[in-house]
Amino acid sequence: MTRGNQRDLARAKNQKKQQEMQKKKNASEKTGLSLQERKHRDAELMREKQKKKEEQQALQPQKQRA
Repeated sequence: MTRGNQRDLARAKNQKKQQEMQKKKNASEKTGLSLQERKHRDAELMREKQKKKEEQQALQPQKQRA
């Protein structure tokens, strides 16, 4: 065997990666929001952010915007 313990190290690394992915998956499930609910929530946040940005631009003098 010329590979030595490379196979074992790769196996351990992959196992650790899989555990991290599982933790992230479980964390997202704990929020209790479905994909569609998250999309709706994020869209609302972006609309609010855009509205706030437009208000700030309206308050600035014309020459600063150019």
